[in-house]
Amino acid sequence: MIEFIAEYGLFLLKTATIIIGIIVILGMIINAGHRQHPVSRGEIKVTNLGETIKDHSQTIKNEVMSKLQYKQALKQEKEEDKKKDKEEKKQLKAQKKTTKQSGPDGTSENDQKEASSEETTRVYVIDFDGDIEASDVESMREEITAILSAANKGDEVMVRLKSPGGMVHSYGLAASQLQRIRQAGYKLTIAVDEVAASGGYMMACVADNITAAPFAIIGSIGVVAELPNFNRLLKKANVDYEQHTAGDYKRTLTMFGENTSHGRDKFKEDLEDTHQLFKSFINQNRPQLDLDRVATGEHWYGTKAKELGLIDELGTSDDLIVKALDDKEVYAVKYTIKKPISERLSVSLTRGVEKLLTKLIHRSSHQDLFK
Repeated sequence: MIEFIAEYGLFLLKTATIIIGIIVILGMIINAGHRQHPVSRGEIKVTNLGETIKDHSQTIKNEVMSKLQYKQALKQEKEEDKKKDKEEKKQLKAQKKTTKQSGPDGTSENDQKEASSEETTRVYVIDFDGDIEASDVESMREEITAILSAANKGDEVMVRLKSPGGMVHSYGLAASQLQRIRQAGYKLTIAVDEVAASGGYMMACVADNITAAPFAIIGSIGVVAELPNFNRLLKKANVDYEQHTAGDYKRTLTMFGENTSHGRDKFKEDLEDTHQLFKSFINQNRPQLDLDRVATGEHWYGTKAKELGLIDELGTSDDLIVKALDDKEVYAVKYTIKKPISERLSVSLTRGVEKLLTKLIHRSSHQDLFK
């Protein structure tokens, strides 16, 4: 049985090597073609969510109402729109009058405050769908830069966050990008519909307000690192593996070499240092949390997370958007990066493997399944 497992392991290694080699070669060929035909970096798209919801509402009304009822509803909406337009025109006239009465530079401090209070408050919504490498941070940094360059005093930013966590440095950068919003003086709300764990919660804790759905997964304030070791398998196959380093801790643990207790101790020490850094960051942004209680690596569902102070409110991102539309304009902002085919293939492959592993993990855990 042991010999069969060893042979099967070698077969899997060979197969994986061949597949990876083919992907790399294809990627090199496709990338070479793209270098000859460069494309623009990306483009930003802005969607008025209020208008989108209104269009959907009218579609439903058109189907469920009689012709007379629908006609009356449209007439009422048009009257409300006209009233809103008149109010906006009055505000613009008042603003122009204020500007003319100001000093030679065009505006005074009081005038600016008065004018800004008359402008429509906006909420800008961006999405972050996190993978292990926090790949969405490339788009998010562009979205935040664009929003900060266009936002007015009193505007807000909402991030619909979904992430189970990943690499420390990648999620550290993502959290730093979100800090730019608060440092610029704008309110930041994080909405978690499904999961914000580990690095995902590192991002979430930066917000002024965290709202999560009742069954959203929150927390996992911990650090994990794991890797297989094939050293005994290589020895059995009479394969020598050499690794040379300068510096005692250039490599602590390795996949193919023989690991030592000295290396393991240093590896665990690095993990603990990272955990302390993680806890320190959480404490800076949410000092009211009992870190001894919540920084154990455990995760909780939204209802329990609220009791522990990990989040502020229970609800979905849709609840927040509909509520904001009562007195604000809401816009979704999305920056799309035009990536070469090879990179898109690589990302798709990585995310596919991640989803497969996640399914396998959840199937082996009874606590996260309804049966």
